[in-house]
Amino acid sequence: MQDYRRGTLTIGPQLTPAVKYLVLSCIGVFFLSALGDGREMILIFGLTPHFVLTKLFLWQPLTYLFFHADFYHILMNLFVLWMFGCEMERYLGSREFVRFFFITGAGAGLLSLLAHPFSSIPTIGASGAIYGILLAYGSLFPERRVYLYFFIPIKVKYFVAGLFGLAFLSALRSAGSPVDNVAHLGGGLFAFLYLKGLLSWRNI
Repeated sequence: MQDYRRGTLTIGPQLTPAVKYLVLSCIGVFFLSALGDGREMILIFGLTPHFVLTKLFLWQPLTYLFFHADFYHILMNLFVLWMFGCEMERYLGSREFVRFFFITGAGAGLLSLLAHPFSSIPTIGASGAIYGILLAYGSLFPERRVYLYFFIPIKVKYFVAGLFGLAFLSALRSAGSPVDNVAHLGGGLFAFLYLKGLLSWRNI
């Protein structure tokens, strides 16, 4: 896209401070888990409902956000975080954006925990918070256009509605699926509540 303020051609938004540190944190954790005992780390820090309820691993609804299953998983999450999160950070401010990220991410984890309270399968990844960012972006900037598959222009409101529609349908028939679509929907739900002023910490 064209940066008219500088007269230069740029690809994607300029990286903002909070997004930068979230991206670096996810990359750092990804390499730590790859170099160490990743399976053990995921059992401790991923979101495993059975462990949260029976062993009181209460940190898991936050720490699971920084772990990813493979390169494609982290690449897609961090790409979307960069593309949409930077604009959201500029809109909210860095401190409030970080709060928003953790509110939607933890909210996604909470809904997943309520949906599968006895599950021993860990949920990992920033996708819950990413879906929260997408819903907020689509609500605040509905007429903006994105390029589906880098080629097909589509308004953000339709793009986001399609993603959540697919997540909802997938959640209905995802028994045994490795993708936690309930967490995706949870991130969107908590983003909606935040935008309605029910979860904002601005006045605290």
